[in-house]
Amino acid sequence: MSEVTLENIVSLCKRRGIIYPNSEIYGGIGGFYDYGPVGVEMKNNLKRYWWKNIVDKRENVVGIDGTIITHPKVWEASGHIENFGDEVVECKKCHQRFRPEDISGVCPKCGGKEFTEPRSYNLLFETEVGVIEDAKVKAYLRGEACQTIYLDFKNVVDSTRQQIPLGIAQIGKAFRNEVTPGKLTFRSREFEQWDLQFFVHPKEMEKWFEYWKEERMKFYKELYRKPENLRFRQHPKDKLVFYAKDAYDVEYLAPWGWAENEGIHWRSDYDLTQHSKYSGKDLSYVDPTSGEKYIPWIVETSGGVDRTLLMILFDGYEEEKMENGETRTVLKIHKDIAAYRAAVFPLVSNKPEIVNKAREIFDTLADDIKVIWDSRGNIGKRYRYQDEIGTPYCITVDYETLENGTVTVRDRDSMKQVRVKTEDLEEYIS
Repeated sequence: MSEVTLENIVSLCKRRGIIYPNSEIYGGIGGFYDYGPVGVEMKNNLKRYWWKNIVDKRENVVGIDGTIITHPKVWEASGHIENFGDEVVECKKCHQRFRPEDISGVCPKCGGKEFTEPRSYNLLFETEVGVIEDAKVKAYLRGEACQTIYLDFKNVVDSTRQQIPLGIAQIGKAFRNEVTPGKLTFRSREFEQWDLQFFVHPKEMEKWFEYWKEERMKFYKELYRKPENLRFRQHPKDKLVFYAKDAYDVEYLAPWGWAENEGIHWRSDYDLTQHSKYSGKDLSYVDPTSGEKYIPWIVETSGGVDRTLLMILFDGYEEEKMENGETRTVLKIHKDIAAYRAAVFPLVSNKPEIVNKAREIFDTLADDIKVIWDSRGNIGKRYRYQDEIGTPYCITVDYETLENGTVTVRDRDSMKQVRVKTEDLEEYIS
C-alpha cells in the first residue's frame, strides 16, 4: 500500500466520473465543480446517511429546506455584511492574489517574494432581485446555510408539536467568493453544507454542547476507515467570536495536513436575538408547561458535504500490490456511501441464457438496491473498474447459475469469492 496524494484523487475523480472541473471545455472556472455519474450517487448517499443519523433516528430533530437568497437585512443582522471578510495579498511579480497564510513568504505561482500589504474583502456573492433595472434590490447568495434555520425557528415551533430541546437540520448550498479556492472540493466557491442548529434552555447549554460534540465525532469514526486520522481541535479562547464560550473542529488528516471537516459551535442566544432586533419580531420561546419565556441558546454542528466526500476518498483510496505483480487501485469506502451496492455481470455476453438470467437478477435487485450492470470486456477488467469506484460486491452469473441457481459474489476489500443462492442475494449484499 502507498500513501494517497491529492493528485491520486484528482486523477481518479476525473477518470471514473466522480468529480469534473466545471466549464472545462471553456478552460474551467476556479472553485466550481460538477459531480459525475458516480460522484452524484456517492454524494446523494452521503447526504442520506447524514440525514438518517441526524433527523430520522431522533424524535426531537426536524428538517427544513431554505432558500439560497433571503431578505438582504438577514446578512446585516448576522454580521456578514460587516464582518464576513478575509485578507488578500498580491504578488508584485505575477499579480496573482493569495491569502497571507497560503504563501509562506514565497509566491506559489511564480516564486516571487514581494507582496502588497494585506487588503480586506467580503466573501459574500452579491446579486440583484427584480426585473426593472432601476428598481432592483441588492441581495446576496447565502454565505452559510444556517441562517434560514433561525428565520424559520418560530414557524417550526408554531407548526409542529416539537418543544425545546429542539433541533432543526438542513442540507443546502452556500457560496463564498474565495480568493484562493483549491485542493479540489476542499475549498470551493459553491459548496453544500449540512447544518444542525440545536435550540436549548440556557441552563442546559453545557450538557448539550458536550453531547453533540461526542455525537459528531462518533459519526465520523463510523464513516471513515481510519479513526486514527481524526481529532478534535479546540479553538483558542482568544480566537473565539464574542458570543461563543467554546468551539471545536473535527479534523481529518488529509495529504496536506490536518483539515477541518466540521465545526461544533457554542452560539448562545446571539442569532435569535439579532434577528429579533433587526426584524422587530419576538423570537422568544414560551415553555408550554412552565410558561417560562426565554431566547433559546444554540449548539451548532456545521460541516461540508463536499469536504466530507473528499475526505472519504482520501480515507478509502488504496494501491495494493497483487500476487501477480500488478497494482490494484481500490476505494475501500463505507458501503452505504458507495455509488452502487453491487455490480451484476454475465460471465459471457454471447450466451443469451446467461445474459437473460443476469438481467433477471439485476431487475430484481434494482427494485430495492442501487446496482450497476456491466457486461463489457473480460471479468478482470470489470473487477478493476468496480474496485476503483468502490462498489462493495460484484455478482457474476455463469454456467453454474443455470445448473443450481447460485452466483459468484466477490467482496471488494478481501477479493474473496463465495457462491450464494439467487434468492439469498438481496439479504447477503444488504
